[in-house]
Amino acid sequence: DARHASPPMIFDHGSRRQAIVEAVLGDVFAGRLRSGQHLVTRELATRFGVSDTPIREALVALAGIGVIELLPNRGAVVRSVTAKDVRDICQLRRALECEAVRIACGKVPADELASLGEELRHLQTLAHDPTAKFSEKARAADSRLHDLVMTSSGNHYLASDLNRLKLLYRAFRDLNYTQDEVRNDRRRLLEEAGEHLAIVDALVACDRATAVNAMSKHVRTGAKYWCQAIKHVARRHGEPPEEQK
Repeated sequence: DARHASPPMIFDHGSRRQAIVEAVLGDVFAGRLRSGQHLVTRELATRFGVSDTPIREALVALAGIGVIELLPNRGAVVRSVTAKDVRDICQLRRALECEAVRIACGKVPADELASLGEELRHLQTLAHDPTAKFSEKARAADSRLHDLVMTSSGNHYLASDLNRLKLLYRAFRDLNYTQDEVRNDRRRLLEEAGEHLAIVDALVACDRATAVNAMSKHVRTGAKYWCQAIKHVARRHGEPPEEQK
């Protein structure tokens, strides 16, 4: 419920807006905000303990990535997000990420790659340790790798597109991770660590073709799991199968 009270956010302006976007994305993909539901600026401002301004900015950002619609005389309305949407988004993501890793190859600092490779290998050893904060570490490694490739590409416009959409990608990722945590299933997390390591190893070797292929496989596999996660949420809320919509 958008009216649910949350502690006030103590962030700078940009971080506060991003935190609101992340929270609303999480609510949409987890089914706590449903398709067609209106988002009221004042209620969201009360929930997050902020003024109306960062809420309006967050809503514009959410509209820009297709999660809500800003309609004349109706305000912000949550859009339906289907498995087809996930596939379409991942098709775009694959094109962007593969181009980013292609032009980043040979430019990523060697010490960063060595550190990340060590982090990923250590992560693989934690998969069966029930006390390890495995998903938290997996999130950090995933974000670190993709951000490193994005910034190392040196292409401002490509990085801008990836940066604009990465909150959307990470909301899908976190939904999938959360479902795995509930089931105590770390198979995808372990598989993903291996995919990340394949990308890192190819970058270390300055093997552009292998890095692109590894990134392509990683995004395609992620899309499959993200579609399953979205379908699981739809079933839980009694929504009809996608082909019946």
